[in-house]
Amino acid sequence: MDVLVYNRAAWDRAVAEGNPWTVPVSSEAVAKAREGLWEVVLTPQKPVPRDWFPPLEGLDLLALASGGGQQGPLLAAAGANVTVFDNSPAQLAQDRHVAERDGLEIRTVQGDMRDLSVFGDASFDLIVHPCSNTFVPDVLPVWQEAFRVLRRGGILLAGIVNPVVFTVDPELDQQGIVQMKYPIPYSDLLHLTPAEREGMRDAGVPLSFGHTLEDQIGGQLRAGFMLTALYEDTWSEEHGAIHRYLSPYLATRAVKP
Repeated sequence: MDVLVYNRAAWDRAVAEGNPWTVPVSSEAVAKAREGLWEVVLTPQKPVPRDWFPPLEGLDLLALASGGGQQGPLLAAAGANVTVFDNSPAQLAQDRHVAERDGLEIRTVQGDMRDLSVFGDASFDLIVHPCSNTFVPDVLPVWQEAFRVLRRGGILLAGIVNPVVFTVDPELDQQGIVQMKYPIPYSDLLHLTPAEREGMRDAGVPLSFGHTLEDQIGGQLRAGFMLTALYEDTWSEEHGAIHRYLSPYLATRAVKP
């Protein structure tokens, strides 16, 4: 199965169905961002601290695998020169919709987050990358490419899914029981049955992958980044009983020396 093609179609369908991560920000939010009143998330709920960001005015910013008309438009309204890069044409269309509606300059580029060859070395000052690398089977190329396209002193802000969430038995989880079933690293392609994958296809659910923390955080360090800050985030129990016990999302701030 071609994961890139499958997940592109899944996210295009998510836009049509109004998935919360595909709903563009309002004109009111854009207007506030122009006044300096803005916040964005990399994880489900907790806003990224403002002191994680450099001054945005005139900054070259890559919203990596971040389509949907959410982070990109707000950061553009705050003064950054924003390029939104995403696998889903429908997600990118949401960013263009906001740009046209509210008079923003946003560049949109379709592609695979593991291959940023469309951009030259040292093209950006800041990368904003929400919890989206769970939709590619290998995360190390994401960090390597992010490092390459950043300038010296550039910042990578990334959302990460703790792989422990992928170990849980989904049927028991619906009963409020957290019991481990799958190993890490996890792959929908390897650990689900053909019938389970067919059910995902019918429901339009993207294929997901649980990367080890060694690859998620250690991978950033191996790519050359210096980790400067980290926080955890969670969601409500309706998104999984595991949220009762821990905060399974991470956000990291890393700098290219």
